[in-house]
Amino acid sequence: MEKVTVSLGTRSYPITIGFGLLKDPTAFWPLISGDSAILITNDRLTSLYLDPLYKRLVQVGIKVDCIILPDGEQNKSLLMLDRIFTFLLKRSYSREITIIALGGGVIGDLAGFAAASYKRGVRLIHAPTTLLSQVDSSIGGKTAINHSLGKNMIGVFYQPVSVIIDLDCLDTLPRREFSSGLAEIIKYGIAFDASFFYWLENNLELIFKLEPKALAYCVCHCCKLKSKVITNDEYEKSQRILLNLGHTYGHAIEVHTGYDGNWLHGEAVSAGIMMAAFASYRLGQFNDFEAKRVSTLLIRAGLPISGPINMKPNDYLPYMMRDKKVKSGQLHLVLPTEIGSAKVYANVTNDVAMASIKDCQNLVN
Repeated sequence: MEKVTVSLGTRSYPITIGFGLLKDPTAFWPLISGDSAILITNDRLTSLYLDPLYKRLVQVGIKVDCIILPDGEQNKSLLMLDRIFTFLLKRSYSREITIIALGGGVIGDLAGFAAASYKRGVRLIHAPTTLLSQVDSSIGGKTAINHSLGKNMIGVFYQPVSVIIDLDCLDTLPRREFSSGLAEIIKYGIAFDASFFYWLENNLELIFKLEPKALAYCVCHCCKLKSKVITNDEYEKSQRILLNLGHTYGHAIEVHTGYDGNWLHGEAVSAGIMMAAFASYRLGQFNDFEAKRVSTLLIRAGLPISGPINMKPNDYLPYMMRDKKVKSGQLHLVLPTEIGSAKVYANVTNDVAMASIKDCQNLVN
């Protein structure tokens, strides 16, 4: 078992990483305020993780209620958020309630937004069950819901009291969703850590095989990288923006395709990373050799390096111009300068952004 700390003064919290943690009530009950908790999960995870965790919490004297939401990115919505609030209000829960988010990024965002908003804030524990949520979305306090005009545009920063990562959850994760999580892992190497990118190139097959030491190292290293960024820039004013590598393009893909599951978040980010690499190349930064390393690793991870066939470059632009990094009507993009380093480029022209999308299309044609 490993522990990583997100250092935020009085709001600091641990990230606990290990195997079998959902079967260990001592990982949860000391963190619960009072004697009551709400488990929020989705209908796909109830038989896998909800019942065992529920029973163990009850055994140690915790009163547990469950909110089971439908699975899927399209359900990260105001409607589902309202369902959570209605559940809590009908049962007159006080500020002493603890919310446990048991699931991937959708559940984490919904439960986190609810915890931040219900009676102006209650305790939150993240128990992420997907690779993507374990290495990225459960850490750092970002919560949001989607809108038909933009992804993650309505939300709030709200830190949990703990993140509990049970690596056994990855045993049941479908291959496609596992690959989706690898996109965020590869992103860390490109944006922050060249030696970690090299490690991924040499150990990707071990990660796919869920080899315990390689898997634990990979997840733990990503948590350390992100916790360091959050400690230095909680509210995304400087360094934390670099975590958005590939996301401006990727979010455009997700919104355009309607959150319907045809494109998972990590798949869209993967295509976006490649587009960002080509944009950087066009600006005279990234070179051919490094772009090839990135595309090769993404492909080996089972990820796309181009967007939807029926999505034209001009289709991206309206969504990209609503991105949170846009300033004074000018597009700002996080682009890699070399493997292991990235920066925000101000005033990237539409021509460069559109050309980078075409470059990716040409790469797969």
